[in-house]
Amino acid sequence: MIELPRDRMDQVLKRFELIETQMAAGPAADEYVKLASEYSELQEIAGKISELKKAEAEQADLKAMLEDKSLDKEMRELVEADGEEVEQRIEALLAELQILLLPKDAADEKSAILEIRAGTGGDEAAIFAGDLFRMYDRYASQQGWKVEVVSTSEGDAGGYKEIIASVSGRGVFSKLKFESGVHRVQRVPATEAQGRIHTSAATVAVLPEAEEVDVEIRAEDIRIDTMRASGAGGQHVNTTDSAVRITHLPTGIVVVQAEKSQHQNRARAMQVLRARLYDAQRQKADEERSESRRLQVGSGDRSERIRTYNFPQGRVTDHRINLTLYKLDRVMEGELDDLVNALISDHQTKLLAAQHGDN
Repeated sequence: MIELPRDRMDQVLKRFELIETQMAAGPAADEYVKLASEYSELQEIAGKISELKKAEAEQADLKAMLEDKSLDKEMRELVEADGEEVEQRIEALLAELQILLLPKDAADEKSAILEIRAGTGGDEAAIFAGDLFRMYDRYASQQGWKVEVVSTSEGDAGGYKEIIASVSGRGVFSKLKFESGVHRVQRVPATEAQGRIHTSAATVAVLPEAEEVDVEIRAEDIRIDTMRASGAGGQHVNTTDSAVRITHLPTGIVVVQAEKSQHQNRARAMQVLRARLYDAQRQKADEERSESRRLQVGSGDRSERIRTYNFPQGRVTDHRINLTLYKLDRVMEGELDDLVNALISDHQTKLLAAQHGDN
């Protein structure tokens, strides 16, 4: 039978009950928002712990009944059947709680910044980058998330040389974080007269969206340049008059943002800069905790080829978990659940294996 940290489960349940009491007492609005957020995070696990405790109490009662020598044969058979059903329920709850009690990535519940850049393959790579953005946009819509384009650099034949978007919602990063890496496409481009299959690629980066409490950006650490849109670092901008370039001096990270509103330019650029700095901090921490880095699906390296989309064969293959699906058309329409869930499951399996190795 699966062994779980009972003291930690008791702490979770006590904390959940305390939050319920505090919320019922009518705290101030900002405090209520914080409590409600923590409440929703703990609700599922607290519910499962309560179910487990009830099932174990039921199991103890049934065992006590079986110890009664005066129990007739028919009643004993009924109690034994109930005992088997309760035991199966307990096993299922223990397995669910084992996953729910795994160490959480602090950024899992955050929104995310999605960056897609055309790689090798010229115009076809830019078109593929556009296809990937549409795929994620549709997936986000299915999840009830909000997508806002932050900046674009359009491809000459369609698609994007680069597109950066903010994806807002509950648990966005937890579902999209394994999308970072090189995505390769194999297909016959519309411009190919000979019908030959071309291979091109696009790079995806998913960064947890950072809040001011996550990353401190000091005024003296940034340089803000305002310029004409045509000079915005190669950005392809037709409808704007000005652009903002923010340079983070200690790291050399540069963000360029071009829109009609100067104020919006600065806010958007700071949003992306904060996410990139937060991501850099997390990568550094992961490298210091080499075990955490090893347990990630793949290496997390953005130059690593993670997935191939083969249009002639209608298949998509994730190379990290050796999963191939023959429903490429539906995947490109945003049906990513099979891929996302398999990647999360693989990560959880590795975490469980590591925990058992430590015991």
